[in-house]
Amino acid sequence: MKIPVLVEPVAGNGYRARALEFAISAEGATEDEAVRKYQELIQEKLKAGARVFQIEVAEQDNPWLRMAGTLDLNDPLVKEWIEIMEENRQKADEDPDFL
Repeated sequence: MKIPVLVEPVAGNGYRARALEFAISAEGATEDEAVRKYQELIQEKLKAGARVFQIEVAEQDNPWLRMAGTLDLNDPLVKEWIEIMEENRQKADEDPDFL
């Protein structure tokens, strides 16, 4: 998995690397305007010496994924369990104090 990393100089303290989000945001009247303003802010950081890298991060094995999709949705017990979950979700959606 690759993630973007922003590396920028820090006055008197070397460099700072931040991943996943650059702590920068921009707003605009339209999506295009917001993206354009965001690009301008990134360009300002790049002109000030920041650089953007992609780093490779090894994905962790998730043992729960091995079980995904193993339930038999035609099993009456599984059907009942799903119905109960749907009922509880509906009650929770209707009443925030349900749980």
